[in-house]
This record gives sequence, structure tokens and C-alpha cells, in this order.
Amino acid sequence: MSPATGLNLDDRQRAMLQEMGVKVWLPKTSALPDAQTQGAPDGARRFAPAPPIATAPLVQGTAAPEAPVAEKISAPLVIKPSAPSALQNLHSAQLGWLELQKAVHDCRACSLCDGRKQAVFGVGQAAAEETQAPQVDWLIVGEAPGEQEDRVGEPFVGPAGQLLDNMLKAMQLNRQKNVYIANVIKCRPPHNRNPADEEIAQCSPFLHRQIALLQPKIIVAMGRFAVNTLLHATVADVQKLPLGKLRGQVHRYVHEGRDIPVIASYHPAYLLRNLPEKAKSWADLCLALETYRSL
Repeated sequence: MSPATGLNLDDRQRAMLQEMGVKVWLPKTSALPDAQTQGAPDGARRFAPAPPIATAPLVQGTAAPEAPVAEKISAPLVIKPSAPSALQNLHSAQLGWLELQKAVHDCRACSLCDGRKQAVFGVGQAAAEETQAPQVDWLIVGEAPGEQEDRVGEPFVGPAGQLLDNMLKAMQLNRQKNVYIANVIKCRPPHNRNPADEEIAQCSPFLHRQIALLQPKIIVAMGRFAVNTLLHATVADVQKLPLGKLRGQVHRYVHEGRDIPVIASYHPAYLLRNLPEKAKSWADLCLALETYRSL
């Protein structure tokens, strides 16, 4: 213990104050036990440095102490919407016709595969291999399989399919000879609900590959989701436009170097619920015939 100074500070306390930047004033009469101050002037003795506090050196390779957990602030987690599978996009662009069919039937890229009975690839006379010349001039693109399509494994069956067949017959076309029919979505959405954006994003590469292999001369898009999928690259804000505004004109499907005329029309299932619209749909088919003959 230091001699009485009014402060009663020992060496350790003085050292702590020195580390804190606090200078201790001592009277002239006080005697300091530090041998280094003996014989020094009074002023030097008053402000003699205190012995440093011994601290363990930082060993190289060891990390500095972390801040308390409460002081750590993590960036908020941002969940991005689903995007098309990069692997699916890559592989679907390389597949031949038979490999593409297998890829569709084996696909589990979205949750629709959990409730399907089978994937619905398409129907019609088509090239067996990628190297063969296409055997169809017409491609009909619908939206998604319904209950009967899911059970049979073929697009456009039941009443909507019968109406489509009658429409094709009036055009002197046949799904088994000179027309191919496919959907944007290959698996049935539960309860025939509308397909979600992420489901379309995962499935549409299959349709694009079908078009690349079939090489149709003209496409008839039936229904809102078929039109949006085929025209999103050529029609600005196509998703915001009503289907009625897209009818009556020739659009273009442009994808990976292909440029194919597209006619937008109503889905046969919609026509069965809105019989007066059949006249508009027939006008769309007449436009498609006129466009095809001018090619």
C-alpha cells in the first residue's frame, strides 16, 4: 500500500488510471516507492509513469474476440421468385424428339408432377427424330391439361377437343395428319386452376423445344396463357392486354432464330361457355388460313 496521500492508491490502481489517461497529482511530501524516481526532480516524481499492466500478446493466427451477439446485425433474407430451371433450359435445348418426350414424362421441376396421372406431351403427326424433316405445317397450342386429358394422356379431349376437331375439319385439317397439338403446361393443375407463373416458367422450355423440332409454318395460340407464352418477346406488356385486343391480327413468335406467324384466338373450353364468341373464333381461323396460304 502507498503511504498516506489522501488517495491511498497502490501501484496497480495507479497503473489502471494511467491506462485510462488519468494523471494522478501527488503532494511534494509524498514518497514514491518506484525506484526509478529516486533522485529525480520533484516534478518528475509527481508525474512518474506507472508500471504498465501486463497483457498476454495476441498469438498469430488467432482471431480477435467477436462482438457481443446483440451487436451483430444480419442483412434481411430476400426470397426471390422461382425462375426457370437452368438445367432444364440447358438440356431441353439439346434434346431430340424421343429424348424430349422422355424428359417431359420424367420431369419433376414443379409441384404439378405430384398430382398428375401422366404428363401430356402432345398429339399429331410429327418428326420421329430431330434430323428428319417436319411433317406438320400447323401447330395448335393450348394452355394446360384438364381432368380428361390427364387421364387419357392427350391434349384437347372431351367436349373441348370435339369442338376443336370440328373446327379443324372445317379447315380441312386433321390432328392425326397435318396438325400437331400441344399445351404450354404438360401436367394438370389441381382442380383445373390457372397455371402459376413459376409453373409456366419451368414448363415452357419444353414447348419451345417442340416448336424447334416441329418447325411449323404457322401457330394458332388458343387461350390467354398460350398467347402470353408465345408472344411475350414480341408484344409489349402482353400480359396486360385482354385477349380480345390481340385477336384479328398476325403476330410473330420469335425465339432462337425462328420467326413464325401466330394467330391468337379463344380456347375451345371458353367457347363452350360463351357460345356467341364462336363467330369470333371462326374469324380467327379464317385469318390463319389466309396467312398460311400467303406463306
